[in-house]
Amino acid sequence: MDKVRDIVGLYLDPPLKAMVLCVDGKSQIQVLDRTQPIQPLVPGIPERRTHDYMRHGTTKLFAALDISAGEVIGELHRRHRSSEFLQFLLTIEANVLPQLDVHLVMDNYGTHKTSAINA
Repeated sequence: MDKVRDIVGLYLDPPLKAMVLCVDGKSQIQVLDRTQPIQPLVPGIPERRTHDYMRHGTTKLFAALDISAGEVIGELHRRHRSSEFLQFLLTIEANVLPQLDVHLVMDNYGTHKTSAINA
């Protein structure tokens, strides 16, 4: 219960000169392409799509949510390894002001705990 209080406290009252990001990943996202174009919208008639599609494999999403600003930093990758996660962390670093400390709240997935990530 103490861990929950710490995380909620971090979101509700972040330290000065700090940004708190909720980081997560979603794997096995299907990359689909419709075989026919989407029918244009007409007033009073909803958008229409065919049920046919072509599969182009899967992709993985890494995302970081800044709860205080409602902004998301996201990236798509072919694989979900520590090297891709490290690349995403570099993207986060590039999108955060250098004078801010960054606090990441995330799960204990294996790619988050490798020596390359902890370095």
